[in-house]
Amino acid sequence: MNDQRTARFGVKLAVALCLVCQSVAAQESSVPPQSNNSWDSQGVAANHSSPGIKLHSVPVRAVKLGSGFWSARMEANKKRSLPSLLSQLEEHGVVDNFRRLSGRKKIERKGPLYTDSDLYKWMEAAAFVLQSGDDPQIRSSLEKMIDEVEAAQGTDGYLNTYYVDERAKERFTNFRHGHELYCLGHLLQAGIAYYRTTGERRLLDTGIRFADYAISQLGPGKKPAFAGHPEIEMALVELYRTTKQPRYLEFADYLLNSKRPELKLNERDIAYTFSGVPFATRQRFEGHSVRAMYAAGGAADYFAETRDAELMNTLGRLWQDLVTQKMYITGSVGSREVGEAIGEPYELPNEQAYTETCAAIGNYMWNWRMLAITGEAKFASIGERALYNGVLSGVSLSGDHYFYRNPLSALGRTERKPWYTTTCCPPNIQRTLASLPGYFYSTSAAGLWTHLYHNSQLDWQLESGRKIRVSQQTDYPWKNVVEFTIAPESKERFSLFLRIPEWSDRTRVSVNGADEQVISQPSSYFELNRIWQTGDKVRVTFDMPVKLIEANPRVRDNFGRVAVQRGPLVYCLEGVGNDQPSPFDISLLADENIMDDFIPEFRTEVLGGVTVIRAQAVAVKTPNSQEPLYRELDQRGSPESKQVEVTLIPYYTWANRGPSEMEVWLPWTRQAKQK
Repeated sequence: MNDQRTARFGVKLAVALCLVCQSVAAQESSVPPQSNNSWDSQGVAANHSSPGIKLHSVPVRAVKLGSGFWSARMEANKKRSLPSLLSQLEEHGVVDNFRRLSGRKKIERKGPLYTDSDLYKWMEAAAFVLQSGDDPQIRSSLEKMIDEVEAAQGTDGYLNTYYVDERAKERFTNFRHGHELYCLGHLLQAGIAYYRTTGERRLLDTGIRFADYAISQLGPGKKPAFAGHPEIEMALVELYRTTKQPRYLEFADYLLNSKRPELKLNERDIAYTFSGVPFATRQRFEGHSVRAMYAAGGAADYFAETRDAELMNTLGRLWQDLVTQKMYITGSVGSREVGEAIGEPYELPNEQAYTETCAAIGNYMWNWRMLAITGEAKFASIGERALYNGVLSGVSLSGDHYFYRNPLSALGRTERKPWYTTTCCPPNIQRTLASLPGYFYSTSAAGLWTHLYHNSQLDWQLESGRKIRVSQQTDYPWKNVVEFTIAPESKERFSLFLRIPEWSDRTRVSVNGADEQVISQPSSYFELNRIWQTGDKVRVTFDMPVKLIEANPRVRDNFGRVAVQRGPLVYCLEGVGNDQPSPFDISLLADENIMDDFIPEFRTEVLGGVTVIRAQAVAVKTPNSQEPLYRELDQRGSPESKQVEVTLIPYYTWANRGPSEMEVWLPWTRQAKQK
């Protein structure tokens, strides 16, 4: 490390450690040390001692979900997704790649160079599942995989199944596409998740040995490096939080913030990898969508430990760039197939949208980190949008078929697949769903914050050290009422912060059936500060009408079209069998009173039980094959049409009833409706 950069990082680290000491000192008098420092008390991110954090995470095991929307998805994840994907990883040689290194099998390596990360993400998902409750089959499978991974590690700590034998000389030479640091990052995340599940360090120590080897080889005064596929940055910060060893935060600083002219990267390399230059110099999102989201997540984690103001300014600038010009209504990211890239402002095609599932997951992870830093509800709003739509659409209701891409229009007969050669998305969804209870609540010095709504029970503690139990009763997102029962260990004054979604224009809140308040501040947190006692009840009623959403006129694909949304869910029109006309022959009918035109209706027999939206539409007669491709407008006049009723379904559920066409953005007209 050169002297100038050493001094800069030293100042950052000293400030960070000082802030940590101040934070710990302020809490020592009231919070038992075990409460947020023991292995079984850490959340998805162990940020209780992070000086740049406002909202502290709650462990996955502290929140138990009851029946409802997310518990059904988590059950499918546990019972179908994890076992079936492990079978696929075995069948396609991903696990055998490790056995090859340990000598347990004599075979050729199979799959792309990044397959190690697919198994690591599966292992992280399995660890998170076990944090919600023991499952002997998953526990046994995970322990076997840990044994296979540990046995494959070299004596020097290096662990990658691709760069071995004749490729060993290529180690740490291809940072643009080699994925070595990316795979290391996922190994660390899996080891940390398993450690927080069991207190057992075997997998964690395997990752630490590889991390220490990488640090011994790379960086200032050694071999110059950059994270061609970011992810390692989030893992390094989490490893620092877990071990308290500054070298991991220092290496994250090097990857995020260093100038590396000796690498001779061209502009395309820098844009594509979203790495290789100091993160704070970034002016806009560009390049590979997943890499961009992961880099932003890593930068947010790094800020949480250092309070680097320049970095935070960049994160805010990039967030505005994304949500105002480059993000799909589903929270998905990535408009171009070439380079799996983020496009130019307002370049948001529907049928050609790349919208990789991993990018939506990265968007969710980044926004959750920004929420923890700031406490601002706008980040929770984007996170919820991505989670319910762009993330969840990537997996079938059965849990064993997947989308890699998630377009907003499908002209052909589209269906999910049980396996992709590039298998990054399936285990990424699995670890997201398995860790979901850890995203429901946060704590701060002021009290308890609610982020997600579902039948559930929280058993945790306030930052005063007092235990608290909170129960939620709700049919969200199908219904608009959430009821909380509060049970603190003893009477105590604190604040309960209720998230008001961006789509609820008027939200009603009452405590113990009295003093109802109306909140007209969408995308905010409403603070209830009072002396709470066991049995106190809070009722929240959201405004959840059907809404028609229009895009910025510069999004040319959506000009003259609308999307239908209710609550957090984006809807689509799907063509399945002969149930209704093709989505591409439909124009929705609407007038000033949308509530009369779009009727939500819960149907238990449809797609496992969902709220559909019935709507009136005009169906144009489908042209026959004898008609010309083009003709003058006035030659034919208006095409033949008829009024029909159509049924829209939640976007995340499409392609679960066989191959289908689909459309999110639909033409609409104010034509008078037939009686």
